[in-house]
Amino acid sequence: MSTTGTLTLSRPSQVPLLASVDVAPATPIRRISSQRLLAGERELVIQHLGSEYHLRLTRNGKLILTK
Repeated sequence: MSTTGTLTLSRPSQVPLLASVDVAPATPIRRISSQRLLAGERELVIQHLGSEYHLRLTRNGKLILTK
């Protein structure tokens, strides 16, 4: 390494090769608007694995998720 913290290679043979990887096409992520999710309300309770989570819309238009 040089004094600037960058790696200096003296020969091209020292460059690491990246293996070719077969990657399956990604499934698109489902999207839903917060307006549709909240349906005009300011709070929504989500049940997940026996616990309740509260999704709240603040006065400033931010979303807060609490357990």
